[in-house]
Amino acid sequence: MIDPADVKAALLRVHERIAAAGGDPASVSVLAVTKGFGADAVRAAVAVGLSAVGENYAGELVDKFAELDGGGARWHFLGAVQRNKVPRLAPLIDCWQGVARLEEGAAIARHRPGAHVLVQVATTDAAGRNGVVRERVPGLVAALVDLGLAVDGLMAVAPPEPEAARAAFASVRRLADDLSLAERSMGMTEDLEAAVAEGSTMVRIGRALFGARPGGPAPT
Repeated sequence: MIDPADVKAALLRVHERIAAAGGDPASVSVLAVTKGFGADAVRAAVAVGLSAVGENYAGELVDKFAELDGGGARWHFLGAVQRNKVPRLAPLIDCWQGVARLEEGAAIARHRPGAHVLVQVATTDAAGRNGVVRERVPGLVAALVDLGLAVDGLMAVAPPEPEAARAAFASVRRLADDLSLAERSMGMTEDLEAAVAEGSTMVRIGRALFGARPGGPAPT
């Protein structure tokens, strides 16, 4: 069972890391990533004021939402959008962070008109990584707006190498500036300092708040 007191202490350490990287903890929001944890992680996050939680897997999100009856949280979907799962997810999701294709946006717009979305920018050509290449982001953003979706900003998962990660974050920040998009969802437990230094407005944190996931690596 995850203790809210432990999460509160961990959140303080995350805020200290944000400040040390030159960010303002009052301006850089923390999205509690509860992927791989039980519903108790969602309860603990909400209890310490982290009302926005992120999930990567449709089934896991649906199950937790049902168990908690929403849990008083705002739910962000972080995984690649599969159109066949949109009808089931649409009533539950407050923000879709992994939109990378117009077809995905169209499915969301059909089932949740005016939904809030972030466009995921590809930062590497590694196989299995979601995202749209930088050159196509402006066109996708415009097309999603034409569908009536609220495009709040951009999201990125950086490559693991520190220098490449920092360059990727800087590129996404410049692109968001060029498109007048306010939200930059960049940075996770292992690379939040680089992301904050390059202008992240939202960091997606799981292990640094809740500890190691079952079967996963320890927090850094």
